[in-house]
Amino acid sequence: MVDNDRAKKLSIITPVYNEAANVSRCAQACAEVMGSELSSYEYEHIFADNASTDETLEILRDLASKDSRIKVIANSRNVGALRNIANAMRSATGDAVVPMLAADLQDPAEVIPKFVDEWEAGSLVVYGIRANRNERLFLRAGRGLYYRILAWSGGSTSAPPHAGEFQLLDRQVVDSVLSVDDQYPYIRGLVAQTGARNSSVKYDWVERKAGRSKANFPVLLDQAANGFVTTSRAPTRLALLIGLIASIFGMGIGVFSLIFFAITRDGTATGIPTLVVGVFVLGGLQLFFIGLIGEYVLSMHGQVRRTPPMFEIERINLESGGPAADLAGQ
Repeated sequence: MVDNDRAKKLSIITPVYNEAANVSRCAQACAEVMGSELSSYEYEHIFADNASTDETLEILRDLASKDSRIKVIANSRNVGALRNIANAMRSATGDAVVPMLAADLQDPAEVIPKFVDEWEAGSLVVYGIRANRNERLFLRAGRGLYYRILAWSGGSTSAPPHAGEFQLLDRQVVDSVLSVDDQYPYIRGLVAQTGARNSSVKYDWVERKAGRSKANFPVLLDQAANGFVTTSRAPTRLALLIGLIASIFGMGIGVFSLIFFAITRDGTATGIPTLVVGVFVLGGLQLFFIGLIGEYVLSMHGQVRRTPPMFEIERINLESGGPAADLAGQ
C-alpha cells in the first residue's frame, strides 16, 4: 500500500546499448515531463547499460553525478533487452514502474502522464498501444500478423496487440512478475498473465532521431519465438491437429488407390507428380513443427539449466549488490 503522507514515486527504466547519441536527450525529456505535468511525484530514472562499447556509460556517469535521480546499472556483458529490463525492475523502488522508456524516444516520454492518469483512476496495468508506426511497410505488416497470431494463440493471457514494454505497472504487479523465477522473461506476457485490472493509452510511435536501432531481424525473431513458447500451447496443439489430418488424408488416398487399382488394373504411375508435391509439403511441415518443438525444448532447457548470474560491474546512485544476482543470463 502507498503511504498517503508521502509523495508517490515513479520508477522509469531505460535499457541502453550503444546509445551515446540518445541518453542525454532521453534523460532531459524525462526530467521535463516529471518537472512539469508530474511535478507532484518523486521519480527515479534507471539506465541499464548492456555492456555498451561506445561512450554511453561515460555519459551516464556524468549525468548521474549531476542528478541523484538518475541511476545506472552497468552489466558486464550484453544479456538481451528483456533480461536487462527485468534486472533493472528488481532495483526499482517506485510505487509504479515504467519498464521501458526507449533511449531513442520512439516511445515518447510525453505519454507517461497519461499512464499516470489511468493508474490513479484505478488501473494496475496501463498498456501503451502503438497506434501508428512510422516504419517500413514490410515490418509493419509483419508485426501486425505476429500480434494477431499471438492474440489468437494466447487468448485472454496475452497482451493487447501492438503493446510493448512501454507501459506502467503498479507495484503489486511488479512484485508478482518478479516473483516468477524466469530465466528469459517475456515481460508483457508475464504482465498479461497476472490478470490485473488494466487499461490502455494509444500513441504514435515515431522514428528515432539519432543512432541506429539494435533490434535487428535475429533479435526480433528471438523475441517473437520467446513470446510464443512462453504464452501459448496452441502451436504444439496445431502441430498435433495438422499431423492427424494429414495422416487421415494419407490413409484415405491409400485406400482409394487400392480400390482404383483393383477395379481398373491400371498400374501406371499417373499420381507421381502429386505424390512428390505431397512429400515436399508434408516434409516442410514436419521440419517446421520439429523446429517449433525445439523452441519449447530450448526454453525449458534455459529455465532448468542454471547458469552464472548476471554480473554488474557498476551501480551508480543505487545500493550496491542489488537483488539482480538471481536473474541468469545465457
